[in-house]
Amino acid sequence: MIPGYARIVEQRIREAQENGEFDNLPGRGQPLRLEENSHIPEDLRIAYKILKNADCLPPEIQEKKEIHQLEELLAGIPDEKERYKLIKTINFRIMKLNILGKKSPLLEENQIYYRKVIDKVAEE
Repeated sequence: MIPGYARIVEQRIREAQENGEFDNLPGRGQPLRLEENSHIPEDLRIAYKILKNADCLPPEIQEKKEIHQLEELLAGIPDEKERYKLIKTINFRIMKLNILGKKSPLLEENQIYYRKVIDKVAEE
């Protein structure tokens, strides 16, 4: 359900569209050119652009990439003890990523649970 103010905004936008108030806007009919860094805080954009131009990833993205690589590696390890060690490593990296990200706990990455992985691999 839409809150009251959002409903009023939606109604006014709809009315403006019906009245043709948006017809003469610049770029009408053209795709939006969204900047790829629009999600990055303004004060960090230059630093991220420099990192990107130098083929460097921000620490959070680099950590996510490495975690993903370790998870792919996990699927190919037949030895249960080695899988357990790798799961512990992955979970440590996830914890490090969550601390590094400084975001809401609801948006944190989830750790891998050993028994769940073992059961899944056993099914395959």
